[in-house]
Amino acid sequence: METSKTMEEPDVGILCYISQLPGFRGILKQRYADFIVNEVDTDGNVVQLTCLEPPPQMVEETKECEVKVSDEKMSEIRLTLVLESEDSASHIVLSPDSDKAHRTAVHNFFKQNFKFLVTDTTDGPDASSKCIRVRLDSGGHKNNGRNSKKRKERGEKPFDSRGSSNWPEHLGKFLRFHLYKENKDTQEALGIIGKMLGIQSKSFGFAGTKDKRAVSTQRVTVFKQQASRLAALNDRLIGIKVGNFCHVKEGLLLGKLLGNRFTVTLRGVIADSEDTIKAAADSLGRHGFINYFGLQRFGTGSVPTHLIGAALLRGEWKTALQCLKKCPGDYLQALKAIPRTLRMMYVHGYQSYLWNHAASERVQKYGFDQVFPGDLVYCKGDDTEKETVGVNSECNDDNSDDTYDCSHLDETSGTDRPESKNTLVKVVTAEDMSTGNYTVDDVVLPMPGSRVIFPTNEIAKVYHDLAKKDAINLTESVHSVKEFSITSMTGSYRRVFQKPLDFEWELLAYNDSNKPLAETDLDKISKTRSTNIIKQEEQGQGDEDKDLSDCKKQPVSSQNSIGLSTDTNEDSEREVGSEQVFSSNPQETQMALKLSLTLPASCYATMAIRELLKTSTSVAYHKTLNQ
Repeated sequence: METSKTMEEPDVGILCYISQLPGFRGILKQRYADFIVNEVDTDGNVVQLTCLEPPPQMVEETKECEVKVSDEKMSEIRLTLVLESEDSASHIVLSPDSDKAHRTAVHNFFKQNFKFLVTDTTDGPDASSKCIRVRLDSGGHKNNGRNSKKRKERGEKPFDSRGSSNWPEHLGKFLRFHLYKENKDTQEALGIIGKMLGIQSKSFGFAGTKDKRAVSTQRVTVFKQQASRLAALNDRLIGIKVGNFCHVKEGLLLGKLLGNRFTVTLRGVIADSEDTIKAAADSLGRHGFINYFGLQRFGTGSVPTHLIGAALLRGEWKTALQCLKKCPGDYLQALKAIPRTLRMMYVHGYQSYLWNHAASERVQKYGFDQVFPGDLVYCKGDDTEKETVGVNSECNDDNSDDTYDCSHLDETSGTDRPESKNTLVKVVTAEDMSTGNYTVDDVVLPMPGSRVIFPTNEIAKVYHDLAKKDAINLTESVHSVKEFSITSMTGSYRRVFQKPLDFEWELLAYNDSNKPLAETDLDKISKTRSTNIIKQEEQGQGDEDKDLSDCKKQPVSSQNSIGLSTDTNEDSEREVGSEQVFSSNPQETQMALKLSLTLPASCYATMAIRELLKTSTSVAYHKTLNQ
């Protein structure tokens, strides 16, 4: 498989716009703080970081869970070690212990205080307990046997289900917190926190990965951890903060969200007039955008994910792994050594490639303002009782894996939602056209699979023609590996058109390109703390120092206004042709457009921005605007 040139939007079927209005220049993600993402939970609440400390009541409730190595346990250790000291090959097994956290403390105690001893964990007398084994370190003991394998297998689980015997029964066993991060992807941030806590990153649960080059806030759960332990990390964490702690009964799973709230600042805006920007923004709010899978879906490597996916669907294991050196000659086995979520990225990439092309064909042939006979729509009312086909909606398949890689999910509004109920779809008929029951907002297109139907108009041909060109049959598999067979996937449906929810926008003038133009959650916390400190000082100094306290307050307010400056300097503007161009000199006035919008899970914010600007959303293109 030949490596491709830099991937552009037309290469993956991103071809059309809804409106024919002119676009304008704007730089996406000039600073990572220009892209703020707040998760929206399943109740429709925007997730924000508002508090860094656990409630006092929570600290008191979990005090009894603090792990201590008991005097009785240490007496047992000392006695047994003396009895066994004459035989260097001997080992001792401590009494059964079902408390994993306690066992971890014992392991750490030995590591810190008895350098000449090594410990490991072995099975206890019953299935629910384990024992710690202690022996002299003879200089090379490594547990590579059965228990090591079992630990590896257990590591695939999201948490240790055996739990802690001394956890209060009235408390939920999961600690839920809000994770705030800057310029880090979700798994990287949780890896750092897990290392500090001494637990694996797999112990955390979350609803979806968030973009790396952004500031984001999302919910995370972890099994039987104390809020005070996590809160204590805030002083040591860089670009990461945790807070808003509470105990819950269940951990988060991928897809457990409604979507995300985006606050996007486009800098260096150039347009022929403000009316052009207003018209484009108003159109986006009224008509929405084509719900394409963004470029991130297709990876950032030298070979796009959909091309590898096509090779897998053809059963060409060697082609898909031409650069893999680990298992020469056994390419399928090498593929299976890759984490499953990563493996599925490739097949999903190919499904998305077909869907994008079909969506473009739908817009080119039928437009964006009405349904047509043969379209597929989500059912309404009495139609649910008629002949219809139901599978999970909005890009779910039986794998429920749309979070295989943080890099490909940069600006997606979350993950495909595995918990979605079965949604019925039907083919639009002439009768439906006459009743007007369906609008273009109801139109969907399938992600190919064994349990979906295709439109009965000309759009279905796009799927089969493209697949045939890639030597792929969408109705039968040429190999027996179900994981890489499109006929073994359920398939799903995705809305063709998407309108932003709670859409707001404003034009801003700024002089300093390094000055933030939108408040992050941490900015708001800092502002609140500063205000509280000032109030305390005012109360302490009394009325006689009122003038002094007013002087102190002004710089704080100015500092936390986050640069929403409207200062203008007419001398900095110059006319070039018919466009009003603002100098890139940081001391001269430039314009920015700040957007706030909410998108459902699986939607890409970059595709909304593309509709607005009428330019490419590729990283390479926006880098050229910064030069």
